[in-house]
Amino acid sequence: MSLKTWEQRKFHQVLDVHSGKDYKHLQNGAIPVYGTGGYMVSVNDKLSDVDAIGIGQKGTIDKPQYLSAPFWTVDTLFFLTAHVNYNLLLLFYISESICWKKYDESTGVPSLSKRTISSIPIEIPQKYTEQENIGKIFLKTDNLIAANEYNLKNALSI
Repeated sequence: MSLKTWEQRKFHQVLDVHSGKDYKHLQNGAIPVYGTGGYMVSVNDKLSDVDAIGIGQKGTIDKPQYLSAPFWTVDTLFFLTAHVNYNLLLLFYISESICWKKYDESTGVPSLSKRTISSIPIEIPQKYTEQENIGKIFLKTDNLIAANEYNLKNALSI
């Protein structure tokens, strides 16, 4: 019996990488549009109806974003959706720990390709419930840090 509970995978084994698209032909609406710098505008159509991880294709490539569905991404922002049996929240936190600039393929403006993103190796628990629990721990920790930073900022401004 193997005691190994984590496995090495490449991103393409746990996530699908999708390209963003131009949104300028769309009308104003309630669906957020994201670029490499975050939220841009809201439109009347969506590219995805499942949560995803946004990774810059050009420009800001080292700031992963958790994208809550529905959403649209511009052509400079890839969005990554999790395969069945892989927890997106944990994959997001794993993506935050990757040194994305190490994978930069440009000689000018930083850029990534689908092939490069797909080939990045990661370690992840085999069991979905373990992935889910670890993702929740990271989220609770992030929320606690944010709340403490907010309280400290308010205390210092008094």
